[in-house]
Amino acid sequence: MPKIAIVGAGPSGCYAAQALLKLDKTLEVDILDRLPVPYGLVRYGVAPDHQGTKAVARQFARLFERQGVRFIGNVTLGETVTLDALRAAYDIVVLALGLSKDRPLDLPGGDLGGVSGAGAVTRHWNDHPDEAGQLPHLGNRVVIVGQGNVAMDVLRILAKQEPDFDGSDLHPRHTDHITGAGVAQIDILGRSPAHLAKFDPVMVKELAKLEHVRFALDGLELSEGHEDDPRVAALAALPQDVPVASHEVTFRFGWTPERLSGTEGHVDAAFFRRGDEELGLSCDSVITAIGFDSHIPGLRDDLLARAEDAETGVVDKGLYLAGWFCRGPRGTIPDNRAAAQALATRIMADLGTLTGAEKPGHAALIAAHPDLTDYDGWLRIDAAELAACTDGRVRAKVADLETLLALASGRAPGSATPETEG
Repeated sequence: MPKIAIVGAGPSGCYAAQALLKLDKTLEVDILDRLPVPYGLVRYGVAPDHQGTKAVARQFARLFERQGVRFIGNVTLGETVTLDALRAAYDIVVLALGLSKDRPLDLPGGDLGGVSGAGAVTRHWNDHPDEAGQLPHLGNRVVIVGQGNVAMDVLRILAKQEPDFDGSDLHPRHTDHITGAGVAQIDILGRSPAHLAKFDPVMVKELAKLEHVRFALDGLELSEGHEDDPRVAALAALPQDVPVASHEVTFRFGWTPERLSGTEGHVDAAFFRRGDEELGLSCDSVITAIGFDSHIPGLRDDLLARAEDAETGVVDKGLYLAGWFCRGPRGTIPDNRAAAQALATRIMADLGTLTGAEKPGHAALIAAHPDLTDYDGWLRIDAAELAACTDGRVRAKVADLETLLALASGRAPGSATPETEG
């Protein structure tokens, strides 16, 4: 029986497993992840107030509960197991590792304190273990650089009030932190005119429902002649005459970031240019949302450089790339499904030409690493989080890795990592 390892339990990995099993139900598919929890981007990258998007996890759960897919957690590629060892154990290896490292703002002052990446901030709000020990600095005046959907998620959460988070899985300690920071003025800037901005119009329409927010628009005239564009129309409909507002949000279009300045190592101003104009904004923090890179230095670039078909994700016969790790940080969660179907078709064609002795599959991993976790371990974590949720929330996520591992193994969890503001 062919044995397939998919590294990465996020949407691209799960869609790849679905597509493969649709073509051949007899395949033995293992999905590996470095954390003891599945679903990757769905759990940690989708904004905590977008539970409708997170609901796709219920679809993915059927892989493990009905279709025989094995979840193996606490596996770190390059540490727990090498790529060569995986290839020796499995007929097919699919790397669906995602892109989780924020692309840095490569400008003077980009390394000042108070400058955070939107991905890290979102993972913090989603209680990712990597971000559990550090609260992002916010303050009264926040500047967001970038105008894609991730930037819009950050903007929306900063502009909301506590009652707006009912039905989310944003822990009250995070709303307390946001409220305590006194966020009141948010500027969100991008290089493009509004009709070429990267956000989806529905993200703007969602902002319009926040009755306590006053909006302002700078540079909308750059989209003259494009008034019917859905993005421009949604922006024009934002309420700008709110008599009493707790938050003021200004969209600024056509501005290129030039530098950040600071006092005693902490950012206090951001400077932008539009043609001959320069704009300086006083701020307490800057959040950058300008794209993502791989968290494993060099691996993705090396594999793409020698790929037989980089667009489809074929490195060579037996090794494949999926999702953002293949195509870069573009496309939505559903976009991964179509790409997974094309990749699965190619994998099945290659499987028919593979020869050699039967591979050991997961048995080789378990023998070498007895501390790996499984889907039953995830169910124990899931039950604990659901049982601990407070009023108005759908779950209380565990942020501490050792506690997650203890829950997964059935041991009594220890204390969580304390948080400190950076």
